[in-house]
Amino acid sequence: MSKPAAPLKGRAARLARLMPSTGPSSAARTPFVLLVVLLLGGGLITLLLLNSALNEGSFRLSELKRDTTELTDEQQALQRDVDSRSQPDALEKRARELGMVPGGNPAFLNPDGTVRGKPTEATAPPPSPSPNPTPSPSASPDADAPAAGPSASGASVGPSGSPSPSGSVPATEPDPAAAPSAENSPPPTSPGR
Repeated sequence: MSKPAAPLKGRAARLARLMPSTGPSSAARTPFVLLVVLLLGGGLITLLLLNSALNEGSFRLSELKRDTTELTDEQQALQRDVDSRSQPDALEKRARELGMVPGGNPAFLNPDGTVRGKPTEATAPPPSPSPNPTPSPSASPDADAPAAGPSASGASVGPSGSPSPSGSVPATEPDPAAAPSAENSPPPTSPGR
């Protein structure tokens, strides 16, 4: 057994009477206060983490919206390019530049092997004369060279480039197969945009 505490004397006794005794009621409050402080601190930290995660998500969302806008603009530009190149007149012009000619009347094969229609060979139409013919650099006469050609011999040239029957044949005649003229050669094209 324990022996009772000695009574306090003097100043200590007076202080003990002024202050309430620290008994079991004070000990029960300490865990409760710690629990409330921990809950408030945990809630504050959770709120801070949630706020930073939302800010990160909003930055990512604005970046994705900007990327979507750029890609949509690029897709629309490419679609305009495809639409302009797939128009019939653009296709015809590109086909002529590549040396293709219209096919004429088509012929079809029936399932039994018979031919329906009369196939004809595709022929190139004569080149249309350009409004401003430009002489090619290889066809320009030199100042030192003797003048040879239709104008020097007095022969007149017809629209097809061959001499007309009224004049004589020139001494040197340019070979159209050896040096293609500027109007028959297709302009250079570049792939892409």
